[in-house]
Amino acid sequence: MISFFYLGIILFLAGAIASLIFNQRANGFAYILTSTGAVCFAIFGVLLLSSPPVSILSISTTPILEFVFRGDTISGFFILVISVVTFSVSIYSIGYTKGMANKGILGFLLSIFIISMYAVVLSGNIITFLISWETMSIVSYFLVVFDTQEKSAKAGFIYGLMTHVGVVFIIVLFLILYKYTGHMDFAGIKAAAGNLPDAVKTIIFIFAIIGFGTKAGIVPLHTWLPEAHPAAPSNISSLMSGVMIKVGIYGILRIVVDILGVGPEWWGTAIIIIGAVTSVLGIMYATVERDIKRLLAYCSVENIGIILLGIGTSMVLASNGLYKLSAIAMTAGLYHTLNHAVYKGLLFLSAGSLVHSTHTKNLEEMGGLIKLMPYTAFFFLIGSVSICALPFFNGFVSEWLTYQSLLSNFQAMSATAKVAAPLGGAALAFSGALAVACFVKAFGIPFLGLPRSHHATGAKESSLPMLVGMAILALLCLVLGIFPGHTIKLFSPAVSSLAGIEYVFPSGKGVIHLSKTAADLSPLAILVAMIAIFMAAVVLIRIIGGKSKTSYRDSWDCGISSLTPRMQYTATAHTNPFRRIFEKVYLPIRNVNSIYILKPLFLKSISYTNEIVPSFDKYLYNPITDFIYSISRKVKLLQSGSIHLYLGYILITLLLLLLFWF
Repeated sequence: MISFFYLGIILFLAGAIASLIFNQRANGFAYILTSTGAVCFAIFGVLLLSSPPVSILSISTTPILEFVFRGDTISGFFILVISVVTFSVSIYSIGYTKGMANKGILGFLLSIFIISMYAVVLSGNIITFLISWETMSIVSYFLVVFDTQEKSAKAGFIYGLMTHVGVVFIIVLFLILYKYTGHMDFAGIKAAAGNLPDAVKTIIFIFAIIGFGTKAGIVPLHTWLPEAHPAAPSNISSLMSGVMIKVGIYGILRIVVDILGVGPEWWGTAIIIIGAVTSVLGIMYATVERDIKRLLAYCSVENIGIILLGIGTSMVLASNGLYKLSAIAMTAGLYHTLNHAVYKGLLFLSAGSLVHSTHTKNLEEMGGLIKLMPYTAFFFLIGSVSICALPFFNGFVSEWLTYQSLLSNFQAMSATAKVAAPLGGAALAFSGALAVACFVKAFGIPFLGLPRSHHATGAKESSLPMLVGMAILALLCLVLGIFPGHTIKLFSPAVSSLAGIEYVFPSGKGVIHLSKTAADLSPLAILVAMIAIFMAAVVLIRIIGGKSKTSYRDSWDCGISSLTPRMQYTATAHTNPFRRIFEKVYLPIRNVNSIYILKPLFLKSISYTNEIVPSFDKYLYNPITDFIYSISRKVKLLQSGSIHLYLGYILITLLLLLLFWF
C-alpha cells in the first residue's frame, strides 16, 4: 500500500522537474506524470479507507523537528477527493497551457501545490502539519499572482493576509494542545484530549473554526476567495475551489470532531448557524455577479456552508447520544465535500475554456457560444444542474441527505436542536432556489442568444485534452448521482471514525434506505421514471398529433426587421430584482450619466452602471483597514529620517535598560 504513496510522490516530483523544461512536448509529458501520480494517490486513498491507521514516513532531525506522515480513513477520504480533481485538471492543463507564457513555472508550482495538499492531510504531528500548511499557502499565493497584473497582485495580497491571519489561530491552538497534552503527534494528542478542561476545549474549538474556516471560506472570513480564485489561472482555480478549501474542512474535522470528540451541543449549533449564513450569503452574492469566475467563487462559499450544515448537524446529534443519526449527517457532509469537488472542478474548467477562447470573464460580453463551443456548453450544463441539486445528478443526493439530517434534529431532546433544524433547512432551501436562478443566468447569458461582442464572435471550441478533462468530471457527476450507495460505502469507514461508531451506510440495489428517518431514495429509479415519462410523452404526441412536417421560421421580433444583441436580456437585468429586494445586503451603487444635445429634450446618450458593495467589506474590513492606516501614520512620525533623533532613541533605550537593570 505504501508503495503507491512513494510512487505518487516520485511522479509528482518528476512532473515538477519536467515542467521546467521549456518545450511543449516536455510540458505535456509533465502533466501526464502528474495525472499518473494522481491515480497512484487515488489507489492509496482507497486502500487507506479499508485499513487501520498506518505509519508512512518518519524523518527525525532533532528531538523537536520531526517529520511524521501517517494515514487513516479520514486522510484516505480527502486523498481520494484531491486525486479525482487533480487527475482531470492535469489532463485539462495539457491543452490549457499550450502557448502560455511561463508555462514551465506554472507546471512546477502546480505539482508542488498538489504535493503540499497531500502532505497536510497525511501529517502525523504538529510540525509536519504547519510546514505542509504553510507550503500550501505560499505556493498557492504564487499561483494567484502568476498573472502579473495589478488585480492579481491585489488579490494575492488579500489572500496572503487572510491566510496568515488564519494560520496565527492555528498555531495558537496547537500550542495550547501541546501545553495541556504534552504531545506533538496527533495520536498522542487525541489520547490525552479527553482530560482537557472544558474551557480549553472551547478555546480550541473557536480557534479551529477561525483558523481553518479562513481557508475554507466561511462568512465573514471569505473575503479573499472571490478575489483570489478569479485571479489564478483556470486550472489552478479548479484546484483551489475544488480541493484546497476542502483542506480547511479537513482541519475542522481533524481537530474538532476527531481529536476533541463529542462536545457540547452549542458547538454543533454554532456550526449550523455559520453554515446557514455562509450558504445564503454566498449564493446571494454569486447571483448578482457578472464575472463568471467570481460567480463560481461565491458559489464555493455557498457550498462550504452546505457542508458545514451536515457537519454541524452531526455534532448536535452526537451530543444528544443519537450516534447513528449523527453518522448519517456526517455522511451528508462528506458526500457533499466530494460532490462539490467534482462539479465545481468541472464548472471552473468549463469557465476556463470560455475565458481561454473569448479572452473575457464578463458574462455581458459573451452570448451564442453554444453554437461555437457545443461540448463546453454541454459540460457546463451538467455542472450547472449538478450544483443546482437536480435529480439523478450528484448534488441532489448529498443535499437530500443534508435535508434528512436536519429533519433528524427533531428527534433530539434539546429545544435548541429542534429550533436549529428548521432554520438550517430553510437556509438550505433558500440557497437552493437562488442557485437555480444563478445558474439559469450563468448558462443562459454566455451560451444562448446572439454573440454580444467580438470576443464571443471569434470563440472556438476547446482542444481535445481540455474536453477530456471536463468529460471525466461530467461523467462522475452522473455516476455519483445515479449510484451513490457504492461511493458512500467506500468512505463509510471515514464516517465511522468521525462518528465514533461502527457504521455501514444502509443501501442496496440502488436504494438508499434511512431506517432512522423512514426515508428512501433511489436515484436510478428516478432516472428510469424520468426516461419513461419522456418516452410516454413523445409517443402520446405522435399518436395525437400524427406525423407532421417541421418547419423553421425566424423568431418573433415585434415587427423589427432583425434582432440585435442589444435587445437581449443581460446578466445585470436578469438579477436586478434580487438587487432591489435585497438592497440592504447588496448596498448597490447606481450611476446614470446622461449626455444631452439640448437639455432636457434632446438626449444623445445614457450610460448606466450598477455595482454592489460587499457588506462585510464596508462594515468590517474597511473600518479595520482605516484604523490600521491611521495608527501607521502616527507611528510613521517616529521614523523621521533624522540621525540625531535615532541617536536619541538609542540613548533613551540605554538609560531605561540601566534603570531597570540596577
